[in-house]
Amino acid sequence: MIEWFLALGPVTQALLAGCFTWLVTALGASGVIFFKEINKKVLNGMLAFAAGVMIAASFWSLLSPAIELSEGGPLPKWLPPLIGFLLGAATLWVMDKVIPHLHLGAPMSEVEGVKTSWHRSLLLVSSITLHNIPEGLAIGVAFGAAAAGIEGATVAAAIALAVGIGIQNFPEGAAVSVPLRREGFTRLKAFWYGQFSGMVEPISAVLGAALVITFSPVLPYALAFAAGAMMFVVVEELIPEAQRGGPGMADFATVGAMIGFAVMMSLDVGLG
Repeated sequence: MIEWFLALGPVTQALLAGCFTWLVTALGASGVIFFKEINKKVLNGMLAFAAGVMIAASFWSLLSPAIELSEGGPLPKWLPPLIGFLLGAATLWVMDKVIPHLHLGAPMSEVEGVKTSWHRSLLLVSSITLHNIPEGLAIGVAFGAAAAGIEGATVAAAIALAVGIGIQNFPEGAAVSVPLRREGFTRLKAFWYGQFSGMVEPISAVLGAALVITFSPVLPYALAFAAGAMMFVVVEELIPEAQRGGPGMADFATVGAMIGFAVMMSLDVGLG
């Protein structure tokens, strides 16, 4: 099985890895079949865990290889990663201002993006979909970097990244579907919306892999771009959402983030 996967091209590998993360999102969303409610503290801890995973992945799987790639080039080795990182964050900032969405747990009065008549369900799905885009890009770029033979960028490291992102997608699927069930959606409809948020990951993974194998000089910028986009999501969305609630919620969220960071760091260092 492993030999078969390694023999595939980077775009196909990225597609399968993206489909894996989508499947895990669907598994998380399937929790709505059994539960109509989800404890707020548990939800916040899961979101914080996802934030920790994304922070660790941003450095070990993306920024560190980008810095290594930039060494010996015409520019200072810190400049391409810096440019890519800021471009990634800026792109997500623009998308955040334009695409209508609603953060989990937020009232309708806090809808972000352009004015819209979308219902709460679509706005919640839009919010999760928005930050699944850089996750898919990160997976695709990682497989593209491995195919380019970049030192420190291996298929094993790309798989570790996909596994880490898949793990944190599980609570995200539940975080969309369960609240929708509580609002009166049928189990099937709530599940459909929850899994739909992960559908963008295989698409963006394929785009990321195709980009870096076609235009290899952009690789350090692409790696850093994905890192910047992911970090924007963490700081702008996941951490604030994880700390919503009563006293002691911040401490619980902090523990969740630390565990998520430790899990992703162990996966990347151990497998990569």
